[in-house]
Amino acid sequence: MKNKVIIFEKRPEGMPDLNCFRQEDIMVQEPADGEILLKTHYISVDPYLRGRMREGKSYAAAFNPGEPMRSGIIAEVIETNNSEYRQGEYITGMLNWAEYQISNGEGLVKVDPDVAPLSAYLGILGMPGLTAYLGLMEIGRPQDGETLVVSGAAGAVGIVTGQIGKILGCKVVGIAGSDEKTEMLKKDFGFDDAVNYKTTSNIRKAIAEKCPSGVDVYFDNVGGEISDGVMMNINKFARIIICGAISQYNETRMPTGPRLQSVLLVNSALMKGFLVNDYAGKFPHATGQLTHWLLEGQLKNKETIIEGFENIPKAFIGLFTGTNKGKMVVKV
Repeated sequence: MKNKVIIFEKRPEGMPDLNCFRQEDIMVQEPADGEILLKTHYISVDPYLRGRMREGKSYAAAFNPGEPMRSGIIAEVIETNNSEYRQGEYITGMLNWAEYQISNGEGLVKVDPDVAPLSAYLGILGMPGLTAYLGLMEIGRPQDGETLVVSGAAGAVGIVTGQIGKILGCKVVGIAGSDEKTEMLKKDFGFDDAVNYKTTSNIRKAIAEKCPSGVDVYFDNVGGEISDGVMMNINKFARIIICGAISQYNETRMPTGPRLQSVLLVNSALMKGFLVNDYAGKFPHATGQLTHWLLEGQLKNKETIIEGFENIPKAFIGLFTGTNKGKMVVKV
């Protein structure tokens, strides 16, 4: 069977472009004993993949030029020689950017299209939802009446984080990159207020105005000058979750910013880096709670779905220019 695969062609310098990828046709064989043949339906593109495109130490192994790109995928079992899987079942797992592929079944999780749309298992019921829930609950620990600020609030993690904050009784303020997105956060997802960082000349002042009682919990998805401004508004015993730094992923040098030790010190504040896989033992509970809230209507899902296998690289690059609202997914 002829099969399209997207290969990591070369490491980017700064912002990735389409020349970093190439598409190949590679033959797929019949599954051997213990294997299954998978047909891809949805592919997740995520900001953290940018870190895997560079050499050096990171929290996930670097991609090697000449090898297929990989990320979270929803696929259908179309042939099986593995007793754990039946034809017609759907799974999710970290797999190649390929139309078809062989797997031995390890590391795959079955998903039920009758509970939620398949794409939701890459978003609100997948890694972004788990990241929002576990980062907030394990590090942020928001209390009723506290103020939660979320940067990258219109992205896959940010939208879920803000909604959970509201469920827990917080005042929630989001930071996003357009008036359309800030209005969406307030109108569609219940955020109390929002800041458009692209039209705000002074983030520190804007946060002070939106958060007159200060910031108790900051869920940081972007880093950089936006986070510098938020940090100048934190309260005593504030908790800061460092989930991402998308504003810096394409920098070629380490930027210099404010030294925050004194801010953390005088506020007895906690700042902690967060990797969702460090809390893998809590995934079943977190997934159960997210599913309950989703089915009860307390959480709303938001996706940007791009059609076409050949558009996966374009969709990935679009993450860094803010083309997505919610989870960016490619439908094959």
